[in-house]
Amino acid sequence: MDRTEGTTRTEAAADGAAQDAPAPRGEGKRRRRWIRRTALAVVLLVLVPLLSVLTALRVNYMGDPADGTQTRDRDALWLGHAWVDGRKKDADVTALARRLKDTGIRDLYVHSGPLEHDGTLPKSVYPKARWFIDAVHEKLPGVRVQAFLGDVLASENSEGMLLNDPDTRAAVVRSARQVLDTGYEGIHLDLEPMPSGDRDFLALLDALRRETRSRDAQLSVAAHQIDPLPALHTVFGLFTEHPKWWSQEFFGQVARRVDQIAVMSYDTAQPLESTYGGYVAQQTSLALEVTPPSTDLLMGLPFYYESNFDHWGHAETVPAAVRGVRLGLSRTDADRANFGVALYIDFAATEADWRAYKEDWVR
Repeated sequence: MDRTEGTTRTEAAADGAAQDAPAPRGEGKRRRRWIRRTALAVVLLVLVPLLSVLTALRVNYMGDPADGTQTRDRDALWLGHAWVDGRKKDADVTALARRLKDTGIRDLYVHSGPLEHDGTLPKSVYPKARWFIDAVHEKLPGVRVQAFLGDVLASENSEGMLLNDPDTRAAVVRSARQVLDTGYEGIHLDLEPMPSGDRDFLALLDALRRETRSRDAQLSVAAHQIDPLPALHTVFGLFTEHPKWWSQEFFGQVARRVDQIAVMSYDTAQPLESTYGGYVAQQTSLALEVTPPSTDLLMGLPFYYESNFDHWGHAETVPAAVRGVRLGLSRTDADRANFGVALYIDFAATEADWRAYKEDWVR
């Protein structure tokens, strides 16, 4: 027993000494080379596809738009809540009318919510709506005023609207009926973040369309961007609860249920004007391919400036967006009548934004 234990301890000590012995001199160099090569491979794995995508977008921004790719007098403008809560006066409407004279703007989406999470809408949030609608009709004949209604959708980690609740969807329809009774000429719906393929959203649009059609009113939606790469929304869905994109198929399903669909073609994280413009050109083409000719397709223009990871102000400019829109229209359906741009948003717009819109699109 003693001898066996002694032998075992000696062997263990020898093993420990072997483990503590320094590695051969060449092994450390090989390990460092392996680390460097692995790091380089990871960098290339990320950078090569990214650079390829950016190059493709810059190429997509090249060329000349076709003649005649300009306003078809179906443009829209998103307006802030101040127009219906009492902050704006007659002089403001007069200034707005002067601003919009000789442009292609036909619809005003005036923020009149937000909806409550249960789908209801207190009348107290838009006390001056009737005044604003009448003032627009007086000073801007032919321009329609739509109620811009939205809410945040619930997720596992946040409160919000639950579209899978039939009572909530029914309440949204009643809220739409309520604002149409006030005099609005349409409903503009913006529910975010809306996952691609959401059947409850399609059911809500079907119900709203029945209501708006019975009143000869418009139904429009603010739409997410379309997958720039196949199934990209599915891939991103593995890492985030709120994928940024819709599939092209789902975009078409939404477009077939509404009178107008406005693509929120901003907040793209593109780093350059050329890649942003190329991205907008791609989005325009993808949307045109699946939007029925009877539906107005509007591409959003960034009438605001901010700089963060999602939106680089030096890149997402109105001139780049308009050029991208014209290129996508030229390549896909240059003669399409039911097409326009939507300007987001009035209170953040600069003189340069308005000038670019008028010079590059209204012409």
